[in-house]
Amino acid sequence: MAHVSDHQHEPPPDEEYRVSPLELFFDLVFVFAFTQVTSLLAEDLTGTGMLRGIALLLVVWWAWVGYSWLTNAVPVDDDIRSRIVVFAAMAAGLVMGLAIPHAFSGDGVLFGFAYLTVTLLFILLYEVSTRDDPEMNRAVLRIAPGVLGAPVLVAIAGFLDAGAARGALWTVALILTTTAPLMSGTQGWHVRPSHFAERHGLIIIIALGESVVALGLTASEEPQTAAVVSASVFGMTIVAALWWLYFDVVALAAEKRLGMATGAERNAIARDSYSYLHVLMIMGIVFLALGLKKCLLDVGEPLTLIPSAALFGGVALYLVGHILFRLRNMGSVNVQRAAVAVLLVAAIPIGLTVPAYLSLTILVTLLVVLIGYESVKYRAARHHLRHHA
Repeated sequence: MAHVSDHQHEPPPDEEYRVSPLELFFDLVFVFAFTQVTSLLAEDLTGTGMLRGIALLLVVWWAWVGYSWLTNAVPVDDDIRSRIVVFAAMAAGLVMGLAIPHAFSGDGVLFGFAYLTVTLLFILLYEVSTRDDPEMNRAVLRIAPGVLGAPVLVAIAGFLDAGAARGALWTVALILTTTAPLMSGTQGWHVRPSHFAERHGLIIIIALGESVVALGLTASEEPQTAAVVSASVFGMTIVAALWWLYFDVVALAAEKRLGMATGAERNAIARDSYSYLHVLMIMGIVFLALGLKKCLLDVGEPLTLIPSAALFGGVALYLVGHILFRLRNMGSVNVQRAAVAVLLVAAIPIGLTVPAYLSLTILVTLLVVLIGYESVKYRAARHHLRHHA
């Protein structure tokens, strides 16, 4: 691995650069991981299955978060040795994805050690690459124990039979990995706002793409009846609406707010708004993918409880992420999105009684009305933000 002085033309901490092809390539591993989590959820429609899916998604998310901070601070694609380390992390991430379906059974050890490898490579590369920046190097060392402790516990859990001990180790691991950024503080980190916001926008697109893949694969295995085709179009409309709700205004406003902040405030906003709150959006999208998959399997029959909760509740969770995102950045609540989130939760019981295509119709209608309302109400502000920011 390369010392930071080995990097060619290392940019100053405040100099912006675009998300690199290597970062995009790295993120493709997480398309597979998200797909595997969705498949796991689809195969185990129980409360335990949902908790396991959430736990795995959190592990995958925080593994990705580490690299989003690393590549924001250090352009790792400039150096051949750093590039090779990232490729090695991709290989370990692929193994993590392969082990996801049986991470709580036969492949627990494999998953744990792949997770440990991904995390260890992140810490080592970050530590070595920041040795000429003592303040950031100290920040990396502060967060290392919590970040590394989590995969160690998950790996140990893989050796245990299913039961309370394994559950306890996973619980402590999740607590460690999710609280490490809070416990280590914001001092010493450097955030390039445009790059950071762009990287997180792209992971949203990757998650939405996973929903499209789940939708398309499921539909392709069914007879192409009018009901299946129309349900597929509705599903695509829902995914497009989620894209619109994030990228039309929210992403631009948040990036601008992050750019206006400085120092510890900027670091705290980046941590809270992106590392923490974006996982709610990702989780919502993964649940939506599960709901869409189950809708298309039998469009004429009502959904069962968990698929209905995934379909409506997943989009509600996505909107909750947006609401908290705005609250953290702007200090205000998006009332209409909160109202739609409440309506979506209230629609979960309806999904148990009406055909799946009607559930999709209800969801499409709520999202289209929400987008139409916001487009009219905030027309002037939207135009100003998009054209005069």
